[in-house]
Amino acid sequence: MAVTKIGEKYYCAVCGNEVAVTKVGGGTLVCCGQAMILTT
Repeated sequence: MAVTKIGEKYYCAVCGNEVAVTKVGGGTLVCCGQAMILTT
């Protein structure tokens, strides 16, 4: 899923890492070889 706005939160279904977007640069967040899941 592409990052689209500041404040979005993503998590990794494999290891549980969580990321909060502070700067939008496009692209997809990846962790443990899989796309991260948007939570909010």
